[in-house]
Amino acid sequence: TTVHWHGFFQHGTNYNDGPAFVTQCPIIPENSYQYDFEVLDQAGTFWYHS
Repeated sequence: TTVHWHGFFQHGTNYNDGPAFVTQCPIIPENSYQYDFEVLDQAGTFWYHS
């Protein structure tokens, strides 16, 4: 699985957003991945899903 973010501008970290095998490798079951990106000067509605 992966996590897809809505409303965040992924400046320089687009590899942290999107479908598996397109912008990032999938997270393998029973493993973890820490998403790390800055949210600077952004306002609005944000949500995410896998």
